[in-house]
Amino acid sequence: MIFSLAPMEGITGHVFRRVHAECFGALDRYYTPFITPPRAGSSFGGRVRREVDPAANRGLDVVPQLITKNADEFAWAARLLAEMGYAEVNLNLGCPSGTVVAKGRGAGLLRDPDGLEAFLRDVCSASPLPVSVKTRLGIQDDAEYGRILEVYLRLPLKELIVHPRVQRDRYQGVPRRELYGETLRRAPFPVAYNGDVFGRGDLDALLSAYPDTRHVMLGRGILANPALARMLAGGPAATADELRRFHDRLFDAYREEIGGNAVFRMKEWWSYARFSFADPLSVHRAVRKVRRVDEYADAVERVFATERLARVARFQG
Repeated sequence: MIFSLAPMEGITGHVFRRVHAECFGALDRYYTPFITPPRAGSSFGGRVRREVDPAANRGLDVVPQLITKNADEFAWAARLLAEMGYAEVNLNLGCPSGTVVAKGRGAGLLRDPDGLEAFLRDVCSASPLPVSVKTRLGIQDDAEYGRILEVYLRLPLKELIVHPRVQRDRYQGVPRRELYGETLRRAPFPVAYNGDVFGRGDLDALLSAYPDTRHVMLGRGILANPALARMLAGGPAATADELRRFHDRLFDAYREEIGGNAVFRMKEWWSYARFSFADPLSVHRAVRKVRRVDEYADAVERVFATERLARVARFQG
């Protein structure tokens, strides 16, 4: 079984990947938060360059994810990534953000299956790297996925990662796993599952229904419970000491990179990590209003001194 880390903008970047691997062991694969390709002839800019710098990802199996509707720019970025030593590039067809979709990128490309097919044919033929895709089922309704899946089945994809929700769902409601199952049954290429795997019970239910599953991408579950992949593989839950050590290393790493803005980056993490605790609302109240580093340090000290870990860390919301 392959366990990978989902691309989550602003959270699962190279700092998080490195610290998580150091504290809880490396996952089998990591996908970068989406990257907008530079114009043909240009290089990656500063923030993106740091994200894909091979030195920042040494020892980890990292797949860069691109978001674009321009096949030429995708191919150009793939060439730059190939020169850096990457072996695969992933296309984001799943981002549900209204701003992204309105620009015809991410899940927005799913509106027009014919246009999607023409775009993907250009991308697959021009890219020097094998192309994998992370997709949703459509924009408004599950019924859209029939035509979208037929497009994928006609293309030489490296892998298809299915998040079985439509764009308007965002992250609400129950994933339609039966459509993942149909994809798994019909696809001539590897297929991965992504969506609402927060504990061993979720994985067992998935494998019971779809025993041919070979790759599960974890997103919010890892943020709520950084020991999740270890637990899914039969290992122990995180202890309070492990969680505190992970927090401290992550905060220190962000402070080294972005200074005082690390507080706001950590507050993003806490929006998920609060579910590691029995009373996530209390944790949220402790950290939500802090702005300065000293205020933040005091709040975190109180959380770890007074709050009990949840019996099962499960993201809600």
